[in-house]
Amino acid sequence: MISPSYVRTLARYNSWQNINIYGASESLSDAQRKEDRGGFFGSIHATLNHILWADQTWLHRFNACPPPPKLTIPDGLSLFEDWEALKDERVRFDGVIREWADGLELEPSALDGDLTWISGATGREMTRPKALLVAHLFNHQTHHRGQVHALLTGFGIKPGITDMPFGENIYAD
Repeated sequence: MISPSYVRTLARYNSWQNINIYGASESLSDAQRKEDRGGFFGSIHATLNHILWADQTWLHRFNACPPPPKLTIPDGLSLFEDWEALKDERVRFDGVIREWADGLELEPSALDGDLTWISGATGREMTRPKALLVAHLFNHQTHHRGQVHALLTGFGIKPGITDMPFGENIYAD
């Protein structure tokens, strides 16, 4: 389904796009970033918190980091109230994701088999192929960053390009 090289490419894409979205969000005031603009999670700030929280949750499930300090989806929306702290943790955690992805080259079998976890979204135990869940990690990020992109556009801000072919140094050969 996916290869370690593909995961490394997506990890680099993720970092590039987080720099893009966080950079575009910088021109807003804290109140604007936290304003409920009708997004799925309300605000830009809450959505960015959710993405980070979900990344930490999935990497924990993949045994690549400790669990996030907040354990539920609703609590994850306020993972970081302070913008600077959220930005700093995003940059740090993107490094964790890239390091984990790079490590898959040494252990490609880490993408094989199934993973069983207790889903907070469904409230039950679930089992799915690891490769599918890794693909979900990156798809989830892209989905919610797209929502932030739309919220930024509503403020008249045009984030940078998002198309993978135009990313510098994202392709992991």
